[in-house]
Amino acid sequence: MQTSIKNHWEKVYETKQPNEVSWTQEVPKTSLDLIHSFNLPKTAKIIDVGGGDSKLVDFLLDEGFEDVTVLDISGNALDRAKARLGQRASKVSWIESDVTEFKTNKTYDVWHDRATFHFLTSADQITQYFKIVKKVVGGYLAIGTFSEDGPTKCSGLEIKQYSESKLYHQFAQGFEKIQCHTENHITPFKTTQNFLFCSFRKIGNRSI
Repeated sequence: MQTSIKNHWEKVYETKQPNEVSWTQEVPKTSLDLIHSFNLPKTAKIIDVGGGDSKLVDFLLDEGFEDVTVLDISGNALDRAKARLGQRASKVSWIESDVTEFKTNKTYDVWHDRATFHFLTSADQITQYFKIVKKVVGGYLAIGTFSEDGPTKCSGLEIKQYSESKLYHQFAQGFEKIQCHTENHITPFKTTQNFLFCSFRKIGNRSI
């Protein structure tokens, strides 16, 4: 694990509240809409990559999804989410890991990633991410990144911007694109960040 990156995120979640970080969403509507579009049963295996203390897991539990995993590099972020959920936290699988070092024997129906992939800026990191996705995803991807009209940094770190064609290119060897769109995220500071969201289907998966 990249110790300096892990330390960065541990400090962020130790020192800042949700209203002090740009990515906070009270209702993760776009993520939920993408997951709903896959028309999967409540038993579907869903992983939220880089979920941190996002409230997506809360909404998925509210809707009755039974097999939800949250992965994040920051233990502090996961602890915050667990504390918020209280007893319901026991219904979730929590994984503290750098996404590029994630290992599992499980196959997921949905891999959701809002704003983790764009922090991977080297070719090696991106290649490793794709290898993991291709191995562990049997169904769908829902990926959100900064668009080419979005920021060039987040939380003081460099990011990689994507156009629809560039994002599709990263996953084209194993997945087919379903849909893409851009939208503005309004931060707690009332600034605007332009995101690109795309959904993909594993090639060979024809359930929708």
